[in-house]
Amino acid sequence: MTITDANLMDAKTWTGLVYGDGWTASRAGDAAVVEPATGRELARAGIAGPEDVAAAVVRAVRAQREWAAVSFEERAAVLRRAGRLFEEHAEEIQDWLVREAGSIRPKTGVETHVAAQECYEAAALASQPLGEILPTAKDRLSLARRVPVGVVGVIAPFNFPLILGIRSVAPALALGNAVILKPDPRTAVCGGVSIARVFEEAGLPPGLLHVLPGGVETGEALVGDPLVPVISFTGSTAAGRRVGEACGRLLKRAHLELGGNSALIVLEDADLDLAASAGAWGSFLHQGQICMTTGRHLVHASIAEEYVARLAEKAEHLPVGDPATGQVALGPLIDAGQRDKVHAMVTGSVEAGARLAAGGTFEGLFYRPTVLDGVPRTAPAYAREVFGPVAPVVPFSTIEEAAALASDTEYGLSLGILTRDAMRGLALADLVPTGIVHINDQTVDDEAVAPFGGVGASGTGARFGGGRANAEAFTQTRWVTMQGDIAGYPF
Repeated sequence: MTITDANLMDAKTWTGLVYGDGWTASRAGDAAVVEPATGRELARAGIAGPEDVAAAVVRAVRAQREWAAVSFEERAAVLRRAGRLFEEHAEEIQDWLVREAGSIRPKTGVETHVAAQECYEAAALASQPLGEILPTAKDRLSLARRVPVGVVGVIAPFNFPLILGIRSVAPALALGNAVILKPDPRTAVCGGVSIARVFEEAGLPPGLLHVLPGGVETGEALVGDPLVPVISFTGSTAAGRRVGEACGRLLKRAHLELGGNSALIVLEDADLDLAASAGAWGSFLHQGQICMTTGRHLVHASIAEEYVARLAEKAEHLPVGDPATGQVALGPLIDAGQRDKVHAMVTGSVEAGARLAAGGTFEGLFYRPTVLDGVPRTAPAYAREVFGPVAPVVPFSTIEEAAALASDTEYGLSLGILTRDAMRGLALADLVPTGIVHINDQTVDDEAVAPFGGVGASGTGARFGGGRANAEAFTQTRWVTMQGDIAGYPF
């Protein structure tokens, strides 16, 4: 099958199967691919269990040795072809992102664009210098050389399933590793099948990429396998702590990109129309199901009332519905469990003293964008990550108070500051510990060329993106010395 005579995502290729040495039946069977907007079954995807993981790892170890030995030009060529395939088949993949992940169309365009860029950046990474000459007191050549780690385990979530899988898969492959990808079973197709099909058509040799959707047991098997020395995990802080603990016991590296409760600080000189628009985007994009979502709106007291009014007006007028059948601003939450969690945090915050300025209702999995005013700092929707379309607003009076409020969280992922004085904003940013800062922008942003990661409960730092971060994440340093003759010793 080639891209010229069949659709990339043709379900006849992958229905009920997992990917590794081609498409094969798993030991754990298959599961329904459910459309959250309608509850309908779209297809059936293969689901992997621990036995499938063990077999895939053994095969990946064998394939990786040959892959690491090929020319960087060959690896780069595969990654370039993969990037082109993401571009050429963007519409097909976007359809699955809409139907399976509940994404609106503009968000799906971002995912396929970034996926292609991740592949192109990874292709360039394959030819970058991966070492340095070291000084030595002896008559020899001494160097530090970066070599592939071997097999990389990638565990990706449901919210941005394509980006959050490919951003580890592409650079790990480019650097000479094999990869076991475990996408969330709720987005097994757009976050798993699409990546497998792209690399299959791009000519990646068999056995190097295994795509194994599965649940907790599957993830635990991948994390616990002694032949997988590096785990790249994106998900909740609670799950990430467990992954980190397990990796620590096994003395393996864990790159953790976890949750957030990011602040957007609106200073008194900000343009209110632009600020409310940025705040709405930061909190309501993809129903708030983003690690970088604006979880707290910290607004100067002199403009807080007007900011709440404008943000609430936007929330009231944003259309919510099925993104497959109409132009909407918000689609469905991923499942009923997530909806109920969001609603409990909203109602709990109102009971704690917050005023419901907009939203707070739902129909099915469609949750209205919600604005909470006068939110106590102990209220659930302010103190914890909501992962839903909720915008809590809290006023402040001084720069010092804004910095203290923004810092008063276990998370440290992203920070947005809105002001007409950009240098003042940068000085304020220096007072708040985060992995990402955006002056005069909201908190949600990502580029394949930029290092990405958070501090504190948001993860283990910038372990993704930006050439050097990827090289450090998916290689290990080996010290090598060479001399012309065998050294003489007194023994």
